[in-house]
Amino acid sequence: MEISNERLIHMYRTMLRIRYFENQVKELFAAGELPGFVHLYLGEEAIAAGVCAALNDDDYITSTHRGHGHILAKGGEMKFMMAELFGKATGYNKGKGGSMHIAWPKLGILGANGIVGGGIPIATGAGLSAKYRKSGQVAACFFGDGAASEGTFHESVNIASAFDLPVVYVCENNLYGVSTRQTNVRNIEDIADRAAAYGMPGLVVDGNDVVAVFEAVREAVERARRGDGPTLIECKTYRWRAHFEGEQDTYRPPEEVKEWLKREPIAPFRKKLVEQGVLTNGEATEVEEAVKKELEEAVEFARTSPLPDPETALEGLWA
Repeated sequence: MEISNERLIHMYRTMLRIRYFENQVKELFAAGELPGFVHLYLGEEAIAAGVCAALNDDDYITSTHRGHGHILAKGGEMKFMMAELFGKATGYNKGKGGSMHIAWPKLGILGANGIVGGGIPIATGAGLSAKYRKSGQVAACFFGDGAASEGTFHESVNIASAFDLPVVYVCENNLYGVSTRQTNVRNIEDIADRAAAYGMPGLVVDGNDVVAVFEAVREAVERARRGDGPTLIECKTYRWRAHFEGEQDTYRPPEEVKEWLKREPIAPFRKKLVEQGVLTNGEATEVEEAVKKELEEAVEFARTSPLPDPETALEGLWA
């Protein structure tokens, strides 16, 4: 099935929004303007962009501690995200969620999650809800290679397969769980092989190829909407930065990092769009400039927004 020019340009814009946002967050955190910890999505932009381009507005996603890219790709506004990272009252979660816990159900974003594998059962529950309500919705679940060895992963995919739930499990395999190389703690090459044990399709795609990701997820989403159950998609990728900003990157071989940096996902995609006549060089530059303007406005919005009032500390809590 052909991919429309509009969708191709949308994916290009989405990857740029993630790249520019994360580079700005990196600088703001280094300057001491952001509280807490940040885990950047730099290098993995094609996965979020490709996955979310295959979803409808009312479909669900669950995210991870490295979730800025997922939220932007699902339609999150930079200014509300940036305000949340600043801990401001105008953020998506009024400054109480911060970098690792942004949620906005109106966009189908059921939450980033600081717990490894924490979003997997939530996505499975969303899939169960959609099936029960016969809503036609699908849940896309982002998680890392480390989470694929958590009990929540195995329990969730087993339930999803047994009940043919409309869930697409997207493993972002960037080779390292914090500082542990996955080949040291897993005796299989591909996490997607685990799908066979649960009677569901499993496939591997190049996580740096946005079109490959989109096509794989589009097929999985169509399968889920038909009532044929879940799919496990493993996206091979690499994070450009250390596990979190400020961490000393002493565990990854410099030559490995250098090689993966050469496989950057955005520049080759822009080149392809220009060669195919989807965009001219001038139009591609216009997209970039528009994203930069959006980011500048987001930072200004966050800096000038108020901090939450202490009196609101207990608002929104459930007991």
